[in-house]
Amino acid sequence: MVSGYAGGTTKNPTYEQICGGNTGHAEAIRITYDPLIISYDDLLAVFFNTHDPTTLNRQGNDIGTEYRSIIFYGNEEEKAKAETLIKELNESKAYDKPVVTEVKPLTEFYEAEDYHRDYYKKNEEAPYCQIVIAPKLEKLQERFAKLLK
Repeated sequence: MVSGYAGGTTKNPTYEQICGGNTGHAEAIRITYDPLIISYDDLLAVFFNTHDPTTLNRQGNDIGTEYRSIIFYGNEEEKAKAETLIKELNESKAYDKPVVTEVKPLTEFYEAEDYHRDYYKKNEEAPYCQIVIAPKLEKLQERFAKLLK
């Protein structure tokens, strides 16, 4: 798992450029997985249960297109599964508002700079980490304990 940027037009963007909102990129995580160990369906379940997929261009206090809810797929099967799940979530009214998560092909992924990678691990005591990230991690650990190693 590597943090970085995807979905925009700027080549080799920096974190500062991303935050300016003019690159078209979203902050993203590239996950390389073995389907014999964890399924794509499980990854989708984690994704939709650990962030708000109904708020356009925002996650918590972070606002801008770089914080949009987006799935970058690697193949047509992943695309179909993501789109089907979004349709099911909307039809079942799993959330109070419609899911606005985009589903796009991954064309380029740019790894985040060293200082921006593993931000939580490096800054666990920072107020942002305690208020925003720690509760999400607790939720993840509670709901998906069987998937964590």
